[in-house]
Amino acid sequence: MKSEPEVFSFEDLLAAKGRRAFWDGVRNYQARNLMRDAMAPGDRVLFYHSNADPTGVAGLCEVVKGAQSDPTQFDPEDEHHDPRSDPLEPTWVGVTVRALAALPRFVTLADLKAEPRLAGMGCLARGNRLSVQPVTPKEWGIVIGLGGLAGKY
Repeated sequence: MKSEPEVFSFEDLLAAKGRRAFWDGVRNYQARNLMRDAMAPGDRVLFYHSNADPTGVAGLCEVVKGAQSDPTQFDPEDEHHDPRSDPLEPTWVGVTVRALAALPRFVTLADLKAEPRLAGMGCLARGNRLSVQPVTPKEWGIVIGLGGLAGKY
């Protein structure tokens, strides 16, 4: 999952009550479907800082609550408001995540691209800009190894 650090950083998640936050504001159908259909409590998450210098994986999280209606879609004052969303059949969902650990070594996009074992990783595919991406167990292990937490999560 990726977020712009000036909007919501991994440090913000660490500082949040219970180190938890609801992942709101996703307005892409494919990313929404991944949260709704493929993410469940206990799933591990790489927290990626996007649109930063440098971009990369900052920390590890886990899903603690599965998909629920995103309340920002109904709030006209929120930048993620969607006037077409129906409260009886919400369009947008989010999941609640909990911070597990900051990576001792920030893993940059350049690090990810330079690792030959990650050549098929979805988030590295050209033109792929989704804020939510699946990661295989093998990819997870490689990334957390690059970040200094091999075998710990």
